[in-house]
Amino acid sequence: MSKSFETQRNGWTASGERAILVSVALPHRPWPTSDPCDEIRGLAETAGAVIVGELTQKRQEIEVSTYIGAGKLRELKDLVVARDADVVIFDNDLSPAQVRNLEKELGVKVLDRSEVILDIFASRARTVEARLQVELAQLEYSLPRLKRMWTHLSRQTGGGIGLRGPGETQLETDRRLVAERIRDLKARLAVVLARKEREVQSRRREYTVSLVGYTNAGKSHLMNALTGAGVYVKNQLFSTLDTRTRRWHIPHWGRVLLSDTVGFIRDLPHHLVASFRATLAEARHARLLLHVVDASNPQAEQQIDAVTAVLKELGCSNQPTLLVLNKIDRLEDRSRLRLLEGRHPRCVAVSALTGEGLDQLADMVVEMLAEDFAEAEIITSAGNGKVLAYLNAHAEVYRQEFHDEANEVRLHCHLPRRLLQQLRDPSVRIRLL
Repeated sequence: MSKSFETQRNGWTASGERAILVSVALPHRPWPTSDPCDEIRGLAETAGAVIVGELTQKRQEIEVSTYIGAGKLRELKDLVVARDADVVIFDNDLSPAQVRNLEKELGVKVLDRSEVILDIFASRARTVEARLQVELAQLEYSLPRLKRMWTHLSRQTGGGIGLRGPGETQLETDRRLVAERIRDLKARLAVVLARKEREVQSRRREYTVSLVGYTNAGKSHLMNALTGAGVYVKNQLFSTLDTRTRRWHIPHWGRVLLSDTVGFIRDLPHHLVASFRATLAEARHARLLLHVVDASNPQAEQQIDAVTAVLKELGCSNQPTLLVLNKIDRLEDRSRLRLLEGRHPRCVAVSALTGEGLDQLADMVVEMLAEDFAEAEIITSAGNGKVLAYLNAHAEVYRQEFHDEANEVRLHCHLPRRLLQQLRDPSVRIRLL
């Protein structure tokens, strides 16, 4: 990749810069709370920006060229000058043309919501896998926006066979290099995804449970409380990007594998969701999802909807899910908790900090995992050693009857429903009890 492109891409950060926040409410995207800049403020601060001003506007439709209206644009320009701002951050997604027009009018860098989230993910990526995923998402986001990044668009000269003559612009060169890098990253991530899928499939005999939820809902803290894993916990958005799996011993059940996944957020960039499919493989194949919610957050209901939308995009919408209402120790008035419990009957209230409700959580996990079991009578020939050995290894056989006249054996079993499909064979008869 060209040095000039690397320099510019790595400069896409709000760290240490004086930022003005802009949030625009539209009929299809209203403000979720009375504080329109609440979430973008948290994102900008997580990215390292210093907030020096905020501007909001309600519109029926966006201004095609600059997103906000002419009057609001003049107000924003005055605010940029008055506060000596370095960057303007929109809590909306802007088109490449809108960013170019805004930067031309304002004379400072303009970032949109997706760019800030990508910047945070880039700063949090620690493993090779996470770095590949973040770089792919950044490049796919940047490709249609390259035009605004360059002022040195003079023609290159020289070249060699096939490149003599007018040559190509720096922009064309960088677009080609970015497209090549995207293809390379997709190929490398395909290998990662295939390996991850094999790892997950190798644990099919295990009982796997995945923690999912809005960023900063307390998933990692809950994992530590349940497993003693000692994973990194910090009160900030997207504190970790990598999936961690630990053993969780549940009384009267046994061991399950508990996985903690990257947090979600409202309007999570689609490039990130696509890039992080390998990381989220654990959630897609889990027997049970624990959807962790910060019950003390006034926007808990909107956050539940946002996570549900991402799970649907990942193909997880039909998986068994238990809602875990976390951080109840922060609730001075538990009427909000009663309201959430009334709207979501299948839920459990806990505090990962104090341990309140963790026993009930374990009981409900056992109850939901047990729904995946069946009582069945398996009938096969007495000489079918393969099926008999398989049942003794993977099912709880509590009664066994031999019938000499028919040369068959009948086994009453308690077994996972998924095994019933593997047992289907002309030599085997199955009767659910």
